Amino acid sequence: MMTVYGIKNCDTIKKSLRWLDEQQLPARLHDYRKDGIPPSLIDDMLAHFSPEQLVNRRGTTWRQLAEQEKETALTVSGFKKIAAQHPALIKRPLVRVSDDQWVLGYADLSNLQSI
Repeated sequence: MMTVYGIKNCDTIKKSLRWLDEQQLPARLHDYRKDGIPPSLIDDMLAHFSPEQLVNRRGTTWRQLAEQEKETALTVSGFKKIAAQHPALIKRPLVRVSDDQWVLGYADLSNLQSI
């Protein structure tokens, strides 16, 4: 079963879960606010994507960061720290299909149809 990482009340997460259900692709939601974001999860994310790819620059959380925090968030060590404090900073959806296959962003979900 796939795991969708995000925030339960996020419209993109809702749309993603609905799309996966329509494609009959079973998935469960890991809500950062409810389930937390352990350091091992951040390490897994960074094993597949760079901080530049993972940071949601369109969101309110990004806009509210100080310039120094923004620069720090784009480094591996900085991303680990800031993502743990501000999980809404992580681009959504982030989908773990398997240990080796991850999908980042709603637009890339269509790639899952070939599974």
